[in-house]
Amino acid sequence: MRAALVLATLLRSSRAFTARRAAPQITARRAAPTTTRMASAPALFDPTPFYATAQPPETKDFMMQQVMVRVKDPETSLKFYCEVLGFRLVMFRDFPQWGFSVYFVAHGLTGPVPEDEDARWRYCMTTPGCVELTWNHGSEAADGAVYNTGNSDATGSGDGGKVKGGFGHLGITVPDVYDACERFKALGATFSKTPNSGGMKGLAFVKDPDGYLIEVLPQGPMLTKPVDCDGVAVDGGEYKDNSK
Repeated sequence: MRAALVLATLLRSSRAFTARRAAPQITARRAAPTTTRMASAPALFDPTPFYATAQPPETKDFMMQQVMVRVKDPETSLKFYCEVLGFRLVMFRDFPQWGFSVYFVAHGLTGPVPEDEDARWRYCMTTPGCVELTWNHGSEAADGAVYNTGNSDATGSGDGGKVKGGFGHLGITVPDVYDACERFKALGATFSKTPNSGGMKGLAFVKDPDGYLIEVLPQGPMLTKPVDCDGVAVDGGEYKDNSK
């Protein structure tokens, strides 16, 4: 009898010990700090050493002269860039044997564009910050958009999926972003972002006829006004990534 009691006691103790070992450690897991499971933010790249980087002497006369975008209709694009954004035509060339034409437009011209063709070429090639509008002959007859703008655009993707391209936008600076956008709106420009919309205030994005974004920034401090050209108040809004 006594042996049976001892055996029963040992069995109960063994089961209790086993149960304690098998019990899930819920309390311990809950107590673990959650920050240990969060991925740390990547370190930002520090570009400041490049401020002091000496320009190679061989490049002292180099110039950022142009950026090129393809356009569907040259007349429509030239009207927008020249009449809405205030660019001037610096030079154009037609290449019918290869089926395309190019048009160079720029801001800040200090005098008249030369009439002589060779002089005009030299003038254009020494004018910084040109936009080269390239027209592939016949594209104007196509239905809908022809070129992908690089900003979450499905044009030309084949499968209809949006493409996150490398191109983002062109950019101009103006004395007053709000006044400039009032004028753009009056001229029928399409906005991707008005000065007060979104999370970043005091700048805007307008679209050219092909949908390329043109950023509009101030030439001085980033100032804001209570209401913009679309009636959007300066308070509120969230940042929007144009590439998504």
